[in-house]
Amino acid sequence: MAYFKKMRAVQAAVLLGGLFAGLVMAKPAGDLDEVTRSEIADRIKAVGSLCVAGEECAAGGGAAAVASGPRSGEQVYNTYCTACHTAGVLGAPRKGDKATWDKRLADAGSYQAILNNAINGIRSMPANGTCGDCSSDEISGAIEYMSGLKP
Repeated sequence: MAYFKKMRAVQAAVLLGGLFAGLVMAKPAGDLDEVTRSEIADRIKAVGSLCVAGEECAAGGGAAAVASGPRSGEQVYNTYCTACHTAGVLGAPRKGDKATWDKRLADAGSYQAILNNAINGIRSMPANGTCGDCSSDEISGAIEYMSGLKP
């Protein structure tokens, strides 16, 4: 039995020695060929750039010009509101359902109260719906677009 234990120890030493030799024989980072260097550079290159207002963006930074300014009610609705307000998910008033929107207006008491509910969240709707960066004017535009109500 002792013989087998010794053999196992020898086998383990040979195996570990082989692994260690493989590590030692690996190419150091300075010996990489150009293809490998190119592949590595491609994998770690920047995927975008940051442009600060008032400063010129770096040439070839890859950043596309994005129009700034408020989005229309239709844009906000189609991007953030449509998932719930088209199908009436969890009781959301549907786009174009005048009777439901008129009842919501009567229950809330004013357009401003409906807008406040949308901004702060109500029932299953989180604050600003699903638009984390919408202004109150953009939320108001979306309500106008889907309900026909006016402030």
